[in-house]
Amino acid sequence: MRAMTMALIFCLSAGAISAKPHLREVSKVDDTLLAVGIADEIRKNCPDISARMIKAVGLIRGVAAHARGLGYTSEEIDLYRKSDTEKARLKAKRDAYLAAGGAQTGNSQSYCQLGRQEIEKGSLIGAVLRMN
Repeated sequence: MRAMTMALIFCLSAGAISAKPHLREVSKVDDTLLAVGIADEIRKNCPDISARMIKAVGLIRGVAAHARGLGYTSEEIDLYRKSDTEKARLKAKRDAYLAAGGAQTGNSQSYCQLGRQEIEKGSLIGAVLRMN
């Protein structure tokens, strides 16, 4: 009986150890997608700034490669990437970041100012942006 209990504990703990967190909890994945989303919103709303599209695509591919390296399948990555729930969550975080940074809907210069700040400080957001 004791051997069976120990075997059950071992199996359950091995399952817990091998369980992967949701991709939203993998900060490199979530933070990078958020940064690309913020940069995209800035470039859409500021006529003086555009995106470094090759950089953005490279970051997104890098995130997928990182996730695969952690053991996530292409299907799991696609489910996360296409999830309406995750898109809405990231959009809410994006909008909160933009508002905290002073970006105001309908005020392109406020987006430009935030974009310039991100470029100047060399943030991940700024790395995706460039002045026209």
